[in-house]
Amino acid sequence: METLVAALREHQELAIFLTLAVGFFIGRIRIGSFSLGTVVGTLLAGVLIGQLDIKVPGLVKNIFFDLFLFTTGYKVGPQFFRGLRKDALPQLVVTVVLCVSSLLAAFTAARLLGYDMGTAAGLLAGAFTESTVIGTAADAIGRLDLPEAEKQALVNNIPVAYAVTYLIGTAFIVWFLPNVGPRLMGVSLKEEARKARGSAGAEEQEPGVHSAFQKVTVRAYRVENERLVNRTVAEIEALPVNFRVFISRVRHDGSILEATPDTVIRRGDVIAVTTHTEALMKRGTEIGPEMNDEALLDFPAEALDVVVTNKALAGKTIRELAELESARGVFLRHVVRAGQTMPWSPETRIDRGDVLGLLGARPDVEAAAKELGYADRPTVSTDMIFVGLGIFLGGLVGLLTVNIGGLPITLTASGGALIMGLVFGWLRSVRPTFGRIPEPAMWVFDTVGLTVFIGVVGLGAGPSFISGLQKSGASLVVVGLVVATLPHTLAILVGRYLLKMNPLILLGACTGAGTVTAALRALQEESQSKLPALGYTVPYAVGNILLTAWGPVIVALMR
Repeated sequence: METLVAALREHQELAIFLTLAVGFFIGRIRIGSFSLGTVVGTLLAGVLIGQLDIKVPGLVKNIFFDLFLFTTGYKVGPQFFRGLRKDALPQLVVTVVLCVSSLLAAFTAARLLGYDMGTAAGLLAGAFTESTVIGTAADAIGRLDLPEAEKQALVNNIPVAYAVTYLIGTAFIVWFLPNVGPRLMGVSLKEEARKARGSAGAEEQEPGVHSAFQKVTVRAYRVENERLVNRTVAEIEALPVNFRVFISRVRHDGSILEATPDTVIRRGDVIAVTTHTEALMKRGTEIGPEMNDEALLDFPAEALDVVVTNKALAGKTIRELAELESARGVFLRHVVRAGQTMPWSPETRIDRGDVLGLLGARPDVEAAAKELGYADRPTVSTDMIFVGLGIFLGGLVGLLTVNIGGLPITLTASGGALIMGLVFGWLRSVRPTFGRIPEPAMWVFDTVGLTVFIGVVGLGAGPSFISGLQKSGASLVVVGLVVATLPHTLAILVGRYLLKMNPLILLGACTGAGTVTAALRALQEESQSKLPALGYTVPYAVGNILLTAWGPVIVALMR
């Protein structure tokens, strides 16, 4: 045992990896439907291993924290700037109300109970599940003109308060929003979802699991219906039906032809018809008998994600996009915004940075992708020039200090990385030919970046964690409950009774503004609808920025 302890003290990198392993294991343990998650699990693992008095250089956590924050900004950048537009004003107001009241609630509680600035920052971070506050507040404390021992004591108090109040901020709010939130508005989530269900798209499938039912398919029919004979493909596709239908290929006199709008269909031709499966089941035989023509149906089809970058198409509805000439033969599978699969209808408006999942014959999909924006094909390469330059420039911006009311306010280098991540994420959505970060790499930057940072914080705070918990743990449970609840209650009342927002959208906005993604899942399960996600993306982007910025602000206020 002494040999192991000596090895961990001498080679701190081993302690970090052990902390990650134990932390992820703790985070996966479930009690019913509840789990601590990897962040809290890693913090507790760090505190446990930190009892061995392992000193990890602060530079390590700063590097990983900057990487995490840049990635956070990169993911939400397009939606953050969309939040500045007029049509997102109600969601923006709810976000500002919730975030400002969260800062005031944490500050007021800390003043009334005599907490120090480290405990106040940890209270704010935990009650609103915003781990970034730990880093920005710690950076701000490190810049104070205080003895080094006192600064370290304040910094060590942050994870103590965070660990206690995080459990309250997560577990209670996940229950509060879908159960108490509707009562504050006098509505039923299921009833509201039922009213809006006609405009919702298909439900998102579990990752790796796909429906056996194919919504769009292609089948072959021999043309015998006189209404279709001697007509062009364009005329047939324009016939008044309640669904989009396209003729992809034609077998004429034994030869296979690629169908164009001017191709004339003759009696006895066999045509490959692409449309919704349900439509073919109901009306396919009106064309003529179905044929098993493998050669006709054997053409390349493509499912492709496309990032919308065409400024002229931003703000248009899906119905308007479907009417474009380039949309012929193309069907929409899903809409992804800020990493969330969105419910959609023909009237849903598309923003720049949205990812549209297209399906159809390969030439048709390629043509549509060219007009919409950028084909987001899978790749394993990360543009590290983009990432490195972004963090460097952000760090320089974050080092600037502004005096407000005599209080020196600075974003710190980490906060600057977040801001530059927003800008670079927006640039990527507008000009996606550079700055690619694949999803697997983003997971490493995001999850591993944050958990290494949290783990190192836990290792540093380990020796003083128990005494700090004994000193203020009991009161933090009650205070965390109040501080977490009041801002959400205020946001719900303002959104419903002043802004007249749809209840599902409003509660989704609260989950985004408070960065409680687990509560979004709970809302969707309770309402049996994906509609709350429509209110999540803009508030999540703005809420991440505001709550992160509150780290140095609450330190300045507590001085």
